[in-house]
Amino acid sequence: MNYNSKYVVRLTVEERGQLEGLVKTGRVAAAKRCRAQVLLKADAGPQGSGPTDEQVSEALDVSVGLVHLARQAYVEAGLTAALERKPACRHRPRKLDGAQEAQLVALTCSPAPAGHARWTLRLLASKLVELEIVPSISKDAVRSVLKKTSSSRG
Repeated sequence: MNYNSKYVVRLTVEERGQLEGLVKTGRVAAAKRCRAQVLLKADAGPQGSGPTDEQVSEALDVSVGLVHLARQAYVEAGLTAALERKPACRHRPRKLDGAQEAQLVALTCSPAPAGHARWTLRLLASKLVELEIVPSISKDAVRSVLKKTSSSRG
């Protein structure tokens, strides 16, 4: 990837002191120390453009992408955002709410459809759609809902 250096890091005296303190102390996460070193090395000072992403990358033996992202976070969101990792955003909305889950469990406990010995995940998913409980659902979503319920189907 070719990163242009449109994100110029200009540290204040206080920020530089804070970063140097982080680098020198022994009790800080390795990723945070690495980002602090990147920002210190990428500092352009009061004037000038400073070193390129590639130069900082080679000097600290880190990826060019890390240097670019640290610069970008510093310029856009400040020092704290540049030092901290982004929180994992893995929140997905639930496929079924409580009432729909109750209907699924009741359906699971009911007799199997004609021609089948028992309910399968595919049958349950298609029946939920047929009964218009949900517009669409996969068999894996049905499985995960049934897995977390403590009901016994037997």
